[in-house]
Amino acid sequence: MITLAKRHEFHREIKKSRFLATAVPLGAVEEAPGLVDELALPKATHNAWAYKSGDAYRFFDDGEVGGTAGRPILSAIEGQGLDRVFVMVTRFYGGIRLGAGGLVRAYGGSAAKCLEAAPKREVRPIATVAVEVPFDFTGPLYLAVDSFPVLERSEHYGEEGITLTVRVDADFAEQLEQAVIDATKGRGKVIK
Repeated sequence: MITLAKRHEFHREIKKSRFLATAVPLGAVEEAPGLVDELALPKATHNAWAYKSGDAYRFFDDGEVGGTAGRPILSAIEGQGLDRVFVMVTRFYGGIRLGAGGLVRAYGGSAAKCLEAAPKREVRPIATVAVEVPFDFTGPLYLAVDSFPVLERSEHYGEEGITLTVRVDADFAEQLEQAVIDATKGRGKVIK
């Protein structure tokens, strides 16, 4: 999956209206309302926006003719194959009407130009692997786990052993599970 590496802005003027497109990476859908509050400029005529995160998406025209602002912004995100992205296009009206087609081109085009120039990064799927191991096998457990590029780990100690939970690139999850079972001579148990 490809997303943005960081925030990016794009400015343009069309028939005396000024457009500011701001694209930001979206960590979670729950962040979207905060981004609307942060990026909306109160003195602007319109603050239209859209986001896409996995199967979740939403768009808003902010008073423009229905379907002429938010939807074209979403189409720009989808057209570039991006995910986990929020884009706001702010318009300062310049006194010349653009018509429905002109609005679609202005909003969608501003978003597309912004996204084209924005730095991008690949996001790989992450898997969580949890294993239970008797205390006698904690040494081999850590040796096995440390041979993988673990992103995060947490431990919980119980009466009979340790439960280790790690987050790892999904491509390594099955290999990690097998390595733990091998290192603990079958005494390690993967928790699903």
